[in-house]
Amino acid sequence: MAKEIERKFLVKGDTWRGQGGGKRYRQGYLSTVKERTVRVRTVGDQGFITIKGITVGATRSEYEYEIPLADANEMLDRLCERPLIEKTRYRITRGSVVWEIDEFEGENRGLIVAEVELKDEKQSMSFPDWIGQEVTDDPRYFNANLVARPYSKW
Repeated sequence: MAKEIERKFLVKGDTWRGQGGGKRYRQGYLSTVKERTVRVRTVGDQGFITIKGITVGATRSEYEYEIPLADANEMLDRLCERPLIEKTRYRITRGSVVWEIDEFEGENRGLIVAEVELKDEKQSMSFPDWIGQEVTDDPRYFNANLVARPYSKW
């Protein structure tokens, strides 16, 4: 079984900019129930479908599969809940970890979140100066919840 161990933080300031390249993401949800989410995503010219289980601490089951780009776009346009999540993801390597910074657009414009995937929940790491408050346990920041309650409506 695939497991994802991820911590999430707010980003402060702009000193992170220019440290890593960005890619446009467009994603939507076929299911956003607490026990499981089913996400469709495009990244450049690739499409993916991802199934995630319930989060316990910073860990959850995750299964991701590449699908044809045309299928992903059709699901995003016709089947996914609204609004879609639109963001640019930047990847910055610091020491032994890769930080993924999501700068949201659309109804979630203004939200910038950094995520880091770990080997285990107790893995130690150093934090860049642009890392702010941890929001791993705050469900408002789950992408699936940003569909039902976008950042612009907080």
